[in-house]
Amino acid sequence: MEKETKQEPKKKFFNYITKFWLIYLIGLLLLVLFFYGIVTQFFGPMPSFKQLENPESNLASEVISSDGKILGTYYIENRSNVSYRQISPDLINALISVEDVRFEQHSGIDERAILRVMYGLVSGHYKGGGSTITQQLAKNLFPRGDLNTLHLVIRKFQEWVTAVKLERYYSKEEIITMYLNTVFFGHNAYGIKSAAKTFFDKSPDSLNLQESALMAGVVNRPTHFSPILHPKAAMERRNLVLAQMLKYHKITQHVFDSVVQLPLGVEKFGLQNHNTGEARYFREFLRDKMNQWCATHFKSDGQPYNLYKDGLKIYTTINSKMQRYAEEAVREHLANELQPEFYKVWKGIPYAPFDLQGTGDQVKVQVQQIMNQAMKRSERYRLMKEEGYPEDSIEKAFNTPVEMKVFSWNGDIDTTMTPMDSIRYYKYFLLAGLMSMETTTGFVRAYVGGIDFTYFKYDHVSQARRQVGSAFKPFLYTLAMQEGEYSPCYKVPNIQYSVPLGDGQYWSPENADNEDVGKEVTLKWALATSNNWIAAWLIRQFSPQSVIQMARSMGITSPIPAVPSIALGTADISLEEMTGAMNTFADKGVYIKPIFVTKIEDKNGNVLYQYKPQKNEAMSEMTAYKMIKLLEGVVESGTGVRLGWKYGFRNPIAGKTGTTQNQSDGWFMGIVPKLTTGVWIGAEDRSVHFHTIALGQGANMALPIWALYMQKIYADPSLGISKKDDFLKPLKNIDVEFDCKKYDKTHRKSVDESVDDHF
Repeated sequence: MEKETKQEPKKKFFNYITKFWLIYLIGLLLLVLFFYGIVTQFFGPMPSFKQLENPESNLASEVISSDGKILGTYYIENRSNVSYRQISPDLINALISVEDVRFEQHSGIDERAILRVMYGLVSGHYKGGGSTITQQLAKNLFPRGDLNTLHLVIRKFQEWVTAVKLERYYSKEEIITMYLNTVFFGHNAYGIKSAAKTFFDKSPDSLNLQESALMAGVVNRPTHFSPILHPKAAMERRNLVLAQMLKYHKITQHVFDSVVQLPLGVEKFGLQNHNTGEARYFREFLRDKMNQWCATHFKSDGQPYNLYKDGLKIYTTINSKMQRYAEEAVREHLANELQPEFYKVWKGIPYAPFDLQGTGDQVKVQVQQIMNQAMKRSERYRLMKEEGYPEDSIEKAFNTPVEMKVFSWNGDIDTTMTPMDSIRYYKYFLLAGLMSMETTTGFVRAYVGGIDFTYFKYDHVSQARRQVGSAFKPFLYTLAMQEGEYSPCYKVPNIQYSVPLGDGQYWSPENADNEDVGKEVTLKWALATSNNWIAAWLIRQFSPQSVIQMARSMGITSPIPAVPSIALGTADISLEEMTGAMNTFADKGVYIKPIFVTKIEDKNGNVLYQYKPQKNEAMSEMTAYKMIKLLEGVVESGTGVRLGWKYGFRNPIAGKTGTTQNQSDGWFMGIVPKLTTGVWIGAEDRSVHFHTIALGQGANMALPIWALYMQKIYADPSLGISKKDDFLKPLKNIDVEFDCKKYDKTHRKSVDESVDDHF
């Protein structure tokens, strides 16, 4: 009995040991089976090797200027990738110090951090999470969604396995770069490239220490630590990051003491969206072109490219400096001169700013019709109509005062007015379009579609077609020069001419003035002064069909009616077409279609598209040179003469003004040897305009913008455009006399000799 009693403790001990190892082995087996289930995707899908090699994320497509500046992006998530070398070392150190101090040592999972978390949960002294940077990156590879507790636990282990895989496939530099490219920083900024631009208007490699510490702190809780929404919390978080950097010897005590005193430095914060950034009208124009391109170009998986997800790099011809100069020129002239003058002209006039004909009641009805049409074209009306509101409710809403923000040249204004009053308010504004292209390459260097994209979405470069007025006359004069019978100094009697229309009808245009009536005038003088009588004489020599054919060969695609009045510019044509056509003269008679994009790459840098210029020999180089000389006369002594006496230009400039009926549209097409630029000015409604030709002519409305723009261009030597440049002459000998005084003497001598021979 005593022996059995002594053996019982040994037996019990043996049973405990057996149970312990049994439980341990079963637990270990279950753990192995659990991880095997994770790896074999029994518990749910895991990222594939291909997904690890090419992590899928919504990458913004970037619009890049010719001088390497990002003008804007197209995106669902505003995210663009950068390489490790494009990230500030301060940011790398700050992120590791605050998020994963043993990042360089662990293999994806930090066991010490996990034990710390477990101890904190048991003891009640929780000191933060145990996820490594690699685990956080792994988490981004799984689809987001609402998960229950069990699925959350499984997901966490799936992330562990994925983190280990990431560490096997990628270097530490690649992992931290991928993390910074995918993490959300708040304010619609996905990835460090977008965040640096949004918060500091910088690139990631130029972030300084305090900015880097702020960005490293924000990723933990983007909304709570937002320097815009919660600056106090953001400051405390930034300084905590700096303290961690001090603790782990990334910075010295002296640096820490200095930097913690600095402000957050987000004065340049700018929310990135489709209404912000540079060249906004151009980007919207390009968006439509790119969507068309994407629909017809396919990836290796057979799917069409997605402009908003596939991270395309779109290299454009826009020069960021020239774009800025163009936008500044538009603003300077309209804000400081033209718009104030327009307000002054219409002050106190009933039914302003509409210039309408008829009795008081008739004008009132016309104004109401214009306003109703504008209401029905508005976004507010469209949305209310889609939501099923009846017409009377919509009209009531448009006549009920509401708080709103409206545009002004002195900054946005917070006010209260009815939506209908806001429509009337915007009718007063003069709008603008400018396009500038290199003469020999066709590269479009500046594109200004309006005065403010946020409030005026309509593009007056490519979308709008407006009457071109006398800016159309060069097409007619080109025919005269092409025939060889005429030269710039050829003379025509300055009298009124009539062009038969058929059925006993005639077209007989009037002139704007009575200068040199009855005298013989040169074609050069007639074009310089925009003489309508000589234009009528020329259209009678040729035909409307011939003029249209010439315009077509120079890139004009807009409908042009085959009537004699097109000689005066009654056709509606876009600024893009007009600028491309006028450029033909500077490019020695070769029309080149304006080029906006030079190259498109995918996210990996593979070239998907390379531009090919579309050219057409529209005229001989001699004809083009004759036209340049004719158009130089416009600037030397014609409607563009103020370029000399007011703006001080003495260099070779060929140009043409354009003014339409009632001064609804003002144009100036300016050509220098390396650059052709077109400018249009007018209001949304053609019934809104200046009363007098002095204020409403193209020389007063559009030409000053061209002058201001070119002053800025010439002042920047980095652009390579100089006042010393001269137009290229034809390769063959020039047998045309452009000095009309010498031409007169030679011509008179030849006439006298022929008379002597006759007798």
